Amino acid sequence: QVQLVESGGGLAQAGGSLRLSCAASGRTFSTLSAGWFRQAPGKEREFVAAIAWSGGSTHHADSVKGRFTISKNNANNAVYLQMNSLKPEDTAVYYCAATSRSWPLATQSRFDYWGPGTQVTVSS
Repeated sequence: QVQLVESGGGLAQAGGSLRLSCAASGRTFSTLSAGWFRQAPGKEREFVAAIAWSGGSTHHADSVKGRFTISKNNANNAVYLQMNSLKPEDTAVYYCAATSRSWPLATQSRFDYWGPGTQVTVSS
């Protein structure tokens, strides 16, 4: 069983930056692909970014492309989401997810393990 825990959320001003981290236990990220999803109040959970187990492939949603970057550090057994140029519409609970399924990975159904989420609030 894989347990995921997110950290790094909080309050930021528009135009600012935050870095989310996701730590795994029970299995290492060197054998898992990972992703970030987010859910804003009253909206469905949506895909943000994904990274293959090797780190060689990444995919970002159009809404965050050029502003957010997903990365992983297998030595630290962690996945990160660097969020720059934040906008108020980025306000949401951000969830880390992991899977042993193959690429592509842009839908919730492709992920087997989920963290509890971390709140990101961007003020205007």
